[in-house]
Parts: sequence; C-alpha cells; structure tokens
Amino acid sequence: MNELQKKIADIGVVPVIKLTNPQRDAKPLADALCAGGMPVAEVTFRAAGAAEAIKIMADSHPEMLVGAGTVLTTEQVDAAVEAGATFIVTPGLDIEIVKYCQEKGVTIFPGCTTPTDYHAAYKLGLEVLKFFPAEQSGGLDKIKAMAAPFPMFKVMPTGGISLKNLATYAANPTICACGGSYMVTADLIENNKWDEITELCKKSVQIVKEARK
Repeated sequence: MNELQKKIADIGVVPVIKLTNPQRDAKPLADALCAGGMPVAEVTFRAAGAAEAIKIMADSHPEMLVGAGTVLTTEQVDAAVEAGATFIVTPGLDIEIVKYCQEKGVTIFPGCTTPTDYHAAYKLGLEVLKFFPAEQSGGLDKIKAMAAPFPMFKVMPTGGISLKNLATYAANPTICACGGSYMVTADLIENNKWDEITELCKKSVQIVKEARK
C-alpha cells in the first residue's frame, strides 16, 4: 500500500458523505469527524456540490484525507483533484478512469466484487479495492473467498456496514478499512447533530482498534 492507503488503513473507517448544502455543512462536518478521530472523508459526486464540499473540507482541515466518491467520469476526477481531493473512489472498475488516475498519480479505489473485476485490477497493478455493495454482494464470506485466488489485495468494503458488523469486518486481515455512512446520515447532517457524529466516530475507531488486537 502507498502512504495514503496506509493512513486510511490506520484510521480503519471512511465516512461516505453526501452533502446537499456544502457551504453550510462541510466545515462543521469536517470539524466533527476530526474531533472523533476520523480525519478522512469520501465525498460522493451524487450531490451537485461535491467539489465545493471537498474544497471546504480540505482547506479548513489540511490534515484530513479528503477524497471523491461515486466518480463516473475523468471530468469528475479533474474537478475533484482541483478541489483538493487526494483519492478517488468509483462504484465499479472503469479501466479508463483507473489509468487516468494512475497517469495523474492519484490514488484510486475502484469498486470490485467479481473474479473478473479482481483479475482486471491485478493487471492494472492495483493494491486496494473498494468492495461495493459489500453486504449485498456476499459480505465478508465472499471477501474471504475472493482472497484465496487473489491474496495480494486489501479491500475496503462499503455498503451495509454499521456499528453492528464493523468489528467482524475490521478483524479480517484482508480489510484495509470499512466505508460507511451510518455516522454521517442525512438526519445527522441536516439537523446539525455534530456532537453525535463525533461520538459515532469515536465509537467506530474504538471498535476497529479492539477488533484488530
């Protein structure tokens, strides 16, 4: 893994964030995440203001690892990187986008859940893959099965991760980190429940720490 991937692995959880009002919410959310020991964010391009949110977070907290999620085009890669994103996450394995990021020296986590995906990722020289949607694709059982023919990969499962199953995932040596939105739900963000977000982050970090002992 490269240095950024190692830092994400050390944190153990990546909040997957959709912000509809970045000017209002991006900075206090970044404050809450950092206060909770989770200085990392995957800001999804499912919301129109994703690039703005990335810029606000990156500018207000230079120590944060701010990335872009649900990236579907090279144009979105450019917008994200220009805004300050240090990593890219795609829902599927798009070879064009992977190669584009590699040419730019930007870390990318492509979504992979099948042997075909993994084999293509291997040929592309990738080391860490997003496993999405995790629970719906077979969860940890499938991740373990895929690790048999492809032991060289670490994976970042996203989709269906919660406080209830976080420890089970985190304890597996194949897992780099878990992506989740349970600590950054629309309700928590829209109702300015920043303290609650911080507490969920602290709890998540502790769960990962205990699971890895």
